[in-house]
Amino acid sequence: MASLNSNNSKHPVALTIAGSDPGGGAGLQADLKTFAALGVYGYSVITEVIAQNSFRVADVEDVSVEMVEAQLSTLALESAPRAVKTGALASADVVKAVARALERLKLPAPVVDPVIVSSSGALLMGPKGERAIRKRLLPLARVVTPNIAEAEVLSRIRIDSDAAIREAAIKIVKLGARAVVIKGGHREDRASSTDLFYDGRRFIELKSRRIKGGGAHGTGCAFSAAIAAHLARGTSLEDAVRGAKRYVTAALEHSFKLGKGRALLDHFARE
Repeated sequence: MASLNSNNSKHPVALTIAGSDPGGGAGLQADLKTFAALGVYGYSVITEVIAQNSFRVADVEDVSVEMVEAQLSTLALESAPRAVKTGALASADVVKAVARALERLKLPAPVVDPVIVSSSGALLMGPKGERAIRKRLLPLARVVTPNIAEAEVLSRIRIDSDAAIREAAIKIVKLGARAVVIKGGHREDRASSTDLFYDGRRFIELKSRRIKGGGAHGTGCAFSAAIAAHLARGTSLEDAVRGAKRYVTAALEHSFKLGKGRALLDHFARE
């Protein structure tokens, strides 16, 4: 497989490798909205087709490993993305195929949104997939963005205190990731929404006002996509994470509903 060439482009390019949400609130559709809102042209590779809306998942059909690889190899004919993010990767085989492609194509170290456990606690990836993420994808990651439940799975540490969050962050970085952001939005015991950033050297707490309303569909997708978009624009990792935090906070403040399900982010809200 040839490596992606570096044609000049009017816009920085970011690539999302993720599942589909036909409602547009999460998945690669949300990623592409986020890229566009932040001035970045978006590529997308689909890993699974999901029949879902803002309150339920009705069915899932995985895209074959061969098709995932074909999408990536076809993108090899276009300009190289400056940043990559991964979302839902369907299966252990897809995780491994994506990891191989990232290495073979010499793509940028990805922003890894480890879609293992939903914010409601539902298991989204089986044990084989989880092991593949830990062993094959995390060592390639520029940054990993787990929620609390996913951080517990990846670190195998029960997170019930600030000290435990820091311990989990250290463990995840020791698995090979260059940095981690453990999202704290679902810690309802706190007046603020605090994410913990750790790059192997420093812990940085990123605080924002907790917004009432029970959150929104697709916040994790938007957060990781926003980090990738800022990286594609040449921002440092710390500033990319801070910018993503501001972006999601604004999108959440302007969230809305189209039906009876969860609120949807306004991906084009102004900070």
